[in-house]
Amino acid sequence: MSTDDAAPAAPVILGESANHLPPEAQRVYDLGQALRAELGRAIVGQEEVVELLLIALLSRGHSLLQGVPGLAKTLLVHSLADATSCSFSRIQFTPDLLPTDITGSEILEEDRSTGKREARFVQGPIFANLVLADEINRTPPKTQAALLEAMQEGHVTVSGEPLDLPHPFLVFATQNPIEHEGTYPLPEAQLDRFMFLVEVGYPDESEEIAIVDRTTTAIQTVLEAQVTAEQIIELQDHCRSVPASPEVVKLAVDLVRATRPEDAAADFVQDWVAWGAGPRASQFLVLGGKARALLHGRSAVSREDIRALATPVLAHRVLLNFRAEAEGVRTGDLISRLLNLLDPPTAL
Repeated sequence: MSTDDAAPAAPVILGESANHLPPEAQRVYDLGQALRAELGRAIVGQEEVVELLLIALLSRGHSLLQGVPGLAKTLLVHSLADATSCSFSRIQFTPDLLPTDITGSEILEEDRSTGKREARFVQGPIFANLVLADEINRTPPKTQAALLEAMQEGHVTVSGEPLDLPHPFLVFATQNPIEHEGTYPLPEAQLDRFMFLVEVGYPDESEEIAIVDRTTTAIQTVLEAQVTAEQIIELQDHCRSVPASPEVVKLAVDLVRATRPEDAAADFVQDWVAWGAGPRASQFLVLGGKARALLHGRSAVSREDIRALATPVLAHRVLLNFRAEAEGVRTGDLISRLLNLLDPPTAL
């Protein structure tokens, strides 16, 4: 694989072929283009959200989608499953949901010929390639923990024995940022298990007109699978082999370390941050950068990739203090300021 880390490539145009890529890298690029086009048949706009989900898919990273109701978060994840021939399940989180409603439970079955009873495990909805955890903050911590343990370990435990979840396995959770009554916000330690916090925003006027036109007719859009689950696993393995220069890795680590309010931190970090990001953020920045580089037709990670992924990786890992809230400081503003301090735009 080429390790050419020259000037950043020109922006990739949908449908344009990337040049001088090794065969496996070309496969990832082509798949990204095909999936964007196929998802575009069901989803209007949301290009940045789609790209982050594709990066998460190739990086084996779970994602938390945040946005008000009605922004097609469920449709987006379901469409991604259809376009990748992955099995899909949706779990609607409610206050009375139990851990076994997610993982599955054992039932007693009687053999009518012998009268003998045996326990049989009935798999829960967690046993799917892509799992949508809808409104994850509407269920108590005990049930949230059952899902998050499966995310971390890749298996569930039944009668002391681990049962592996299918591969690939990804959880896309959603939460509503404007409704707080009857919710159980995820603790920071659990939020840290999600690779990205994906902000799903409102469509612009032209996109909203297209959405209304497309969804108020009798025409049903059926997506065609562009890749198999087995091929996704191969491409996930390949993404990890993408080179990242020491300078790029150092930028990712320096950015994450700069969010921690220690003595050597910038004054504004000490003033506004209660708790900074841990090493998992550095890992996700580099892993996500590798997938993003391939999706943009490049064979090595650039500083541009780290900058592009800084906010979705760090936004839910940096905890601001009361002073920052009182002064109207947002996490995104803090991250932008750190990026400009560590890697000014003129250095790109």
